[in-house]
Amino acid sequence: MINIYEVNETNKMVEQENLDVRTITMGISLLDCIDSDLDVCLDKIYKKITESAKDLVQTGEDIAKEFGVPIVNKRISVTPIALVGGAACKTVEDFAKIADVLDKAAHVVGVNFIGGYSAMVSKGMTPADELLIRSIPLALSRTERVCSSVNVGSTKCGINMDAVKLMGEIIKETAEYTKESDSLGCAKLVVFCNAPDDNPFMAGAFHGVTEADRIINVGVSGPGVVKTALEKVRGENFEVLCETIKKTAFKVTRVGQLVAKEASRRLGVPFGIVDLSLAPTPAIGDSVADILCEIGLEHAGAPGTTAALALLNDQVKKGGVMASSYVGGLSGAFIPVSEDQGMIDAVTAGALTLEKLEAMTCVCSVGLDMIAIPGDTKATTISGIIADEMAIGMVNQKTTAVRLIPVIGKGVGETVEFGGLLGYAPIMPVNPFGCDAFVNRGGRIPAPIHSFKN
Repeated sequence: MINIYEVNETNKMVEQENLDVRTITMGISLLDCIDSDLDVCLDKIYKKITESAKDLVQTGEDIAKEFGVPIVNKRISVTPIALVGGAACKTVEDFAKIADVLDKAAHVVGVNFIGGYSAMVSKGMTPADELLIRSIPLALSRTERVCSSVNVGSTKCGINMDAVKLMGEIIKETAEYTKESDSLGCAKLVVFCNAPDDNPFMAGAFHGVTEADRIINVGVSGPGVVKTALEKVRGENFEVLCETIKKTAFKVTRVGQLVAKEASRRLGVPFGIVDLSLAPTPAIGDSVADILCEIGLEHAGAPGTTAALALLNDQVKKGGVMASSYVGGLSGAFIPVSEDQGMIDAVTAGALTLEKLEAMTCVCSVGLDMIAIPGDTKATTISGIIADEMAIGMVNQKTTAVRLIPVIGKGVGETVEFGGLLGYAPIMPVNPFGCDAFVNRGGRIPAPIHSFKN
């Protein structure tokens, strides 16, 4: 039972501490849309999405109004399109036509993003996988709401270095295709290791083949709530600190669980998971970096940052799993640079480097996220950064990802403005030494020894 004290507490979190349900994401299987005739396939995809999600946005708005909890985004994730379009698509343009239909459907139902323009290639690439990957720059340059992801590694399979090399080239090409808008296309493209099937957050959301026909996943976020709670225990020991984070995460997750269950009931779609991820926004007071400072650091990136982030991530998950039986997705702390004012300040102050961010990804939820780099960075260098991040995920049995934005025509010392939720970012320097011979070897890096657990 929820008592009046908890209601008042939740209202305060919403009004003063930036608590929100970041997204309700409807996962939709498109496996029944597969057809060897492209026009028939496109028609099936459009009908399935628009019919399934026709009430999603209105339902989200109704729940937000009735419960008094902001629901910021309503989104859709679909089956990886490399699987859906494999039978019909023979060219890059064929796959891009599917992206066009996804974008059209997203506009019609009113969601802000649709994810799943994706390929799963952790061990190898089918011709359809490669064709989809090569179509990404074109697809993202001519759509507004489509998000793309490629899984190039896993703990069970190792790292597909052919795909890693290709993704370095694709990221550069996407940057070129969208250079008129400061290479914005790259903000909608993420490279994964151990990608989860039920992630509600963009740009990495897709509807895994193990999922039901339709599903409701909710992502809830409250960096401001956690920071406010920690302000009350300044100077206390780590036990008190951990208990405070855990209790706060529990309360935040309960809000997500409530919204998810209600959305599921009203839409007649099964409830999947609550993803409790401390996902920041550019708004003041909604920063993961500020939590790290509240824990005791001068800036994110100072000595002790990785330990503080590990503590935060662990306690958030411990609190979340007690609040819902179905905590999933990514769940933890995101550290995107452009979307977190505290991270931006740390980069500007010289406290945070790309190498320190990489170290932090060993213990956070995702990886190198929303990082602007010089537009003249080589494709092989980008592939080398991806390979490093994939290795962290593979060896540590966790999800890691890379969302780098090489901003064409800009360099270190300049700033790029993406607008809205994507924020702005100082362009960060990249290690100037090459890794061409490493990236060009081809083949795959084997799975680590601890992956053999049968």
